[in-house]
Amino acid sequence: MARTAMFAGLVFDQSGRVAEVTHVGENACYVVYEDDFKRHIDAEIVDRQVLRFMRQQVEGSRDLAVGAILEMIGRDDLFTKAAVESTIEHMEDAVGQPIPEEARQWLGMLGFKIIIDEQGTVVDIQMPAGGVDEGE
Repeated sequence: MARTAMFAGLVFDQSGRVAEVTHVGENACYVVYEDDFKRHIDAEIVDRQVLRFMRQQVEGSRDLAVGAILEMIGRDDLFTKAAVESTIEHMEDAVGQPIPEEARQWLGMLGFKIIIDEQGTVVDIQMPAGGVDEGE
């Protein structure tokens, strides 16, 4: 179970309300409303779905993504490339790692939104470059 909701402020219910973040014990949860009932959904469940989606998006143009990351960090050696590729491969292992508040705010300003249903299933991820449905 995750102690941190990675995408706090970026997760919304299907009615467009931002999902609150709370803790049940030490576990972070996104809270969505079903009528007047608060549903607590383990953040790990939602965050893992989002990270899986992001990894799948990167896999479609992996060479381009790896090249861009290497250029961004100013390194282009074999060991750094292997580390970047491993990070992409194991992206879902980052569940529970906090994303800095500034980065989440920046993503929100760019229009990044995660839409979940009452069960915690990601039904849509809206990306800055346009919308991408999970089912596509």
